[in-house]
Amino acid sequence: MSAKNLDQQGRWRSKQISFRLSQEEDALIETAVHIAGLSKQEYITRRLTDMNVVVHGNPKVYRGLKLEMQAILSELERLTAGESPQPELLMRIDLIAAVMDGMKTEEGG
Repeated sequence: MSAKNLDQQGRWRSKQISFRLSQEEDALIETAVHIAGLSKQEYITRRLTDMNVVVHGNPKVYRGLKLEMQAILSELERLTAGESPQPELLMRIDLIAAVMDGMKTEEGG
């Protein structure tokens, strides 16, 4: 039996929610989770409850950004000349750019 899962207010998290996603939707959520430096549960909970997801630069966030940028580079290298990237890939790139821009602003640069 697993240990009780409590939230920050000490409430027991006993409810489960599940839903289906496309591979593209999952990839977009995974990207957001990696660069936010949060668990998937915490990220989704914050987004669904309209709480802000604030990304603070730390080793976990930088590693997530690096891995996501490597994955995007691989996908871009697979494109043939004149082929347009998938909309989901562009959304991932926009998400990473927004996070990096926010980190730049936060650092005063």
